[in-house]
Amino acid sequence: MSSPTELIPFTINFNKDIPDQLIYHTHLSYEIYYFHAGKVNYLINDRIYKLESGDMILMHGMTLHKAHLEQNDRYERTIIHFDPFYFTQNLQPSYVPDLLVPFNKLKNIRISFNEPIRNEIESILHKLVLLQKSAEPFATQRSHMVLLELMLLIYTQCEQPLQEIKQTQHISTKEIHVQNIISYIEEHYTQDVSLQHIQQALHLNKFYLSKSFKEITGNTIFQYMLERRIYAAKVLLINSSNNITSISYEVGFKHPAHFSRSFKLVTGVTAEQYRKQYSIHEKNH
Repeated sequence: MSSPTELIPFTINFNKDIPDQLIYHTHLSYEIYYFHAGKVNYLINDRIYKLESGDMILMHGMTLHKAHLEQNDRYERTIIHFDPFYFTQNLQPSYVPDLLVPFNKLKNIRISFNEPIRNEIESILHKLVLLQKSAEPFATQRSHMVLLELMLLIYTQCEQPLQEIKQTQHISTKEIHVQNIISYIEEHYTQDVSLQHIQQALHLNKFYLSKSFKEITGNTIFQYMLERRIYAAKVLLINSSNNITSISYEVGFKHPAHFSRSFKLVTGVTAEQYRKQYSIHEKNH
């Protein structure tokens, strides 16, 4: 898992590898995720998207997200990460609109394109991947120009009212139930939540809910709730000066020691280290 404190100006990666493990994670960079092929449910905060070839997801920084493979034989995607501060200061031209508007206003949106636009986007992404690997003179500068071309294309596709953007998807009854579980957790994760509470709220059998959630997301309900609490803690560690014990209670942990163990298990660092690393990052900016 990449550290959420690592911000690099711009990277792009086309990948066909099937990861050993796919976990919920966050990062400070903005992300352009383009899905080529496979059978994947993509979870972003409290939304579930069943991806189709050619779908693009724009993700705002510090968004909790994870892919869950329905089949483990194919997973092709291109992912771009970029630092919005670097983009604004060094790449955003003065003669075009603010190209970060789709990320800042729409936030974590899934977009589907018609075939000509898909072909154009895939051509741009291919060019960016080649430039990223190139050792030729001015390859970096050229990649920045191609990135701007992509960002402008994305901007034009997002100019239409949100309801006019093609986002058709089929969602099963089971997926709707899982969506409702995630929405319930989103509203109540700071409280003492049990399967009995969720069962009563959704009027569905708790064993069916548990099985459906695991099948759709790859996680148990309580694994997801743990990740959600840790994500909330990350935001508070970054944006508040509250002490770590009070943060642990604020995000729903009953015991600070359990919070400390869980935070280290999920992020690979302690809460103290996470806060310190982010403070260093802020100074560097």
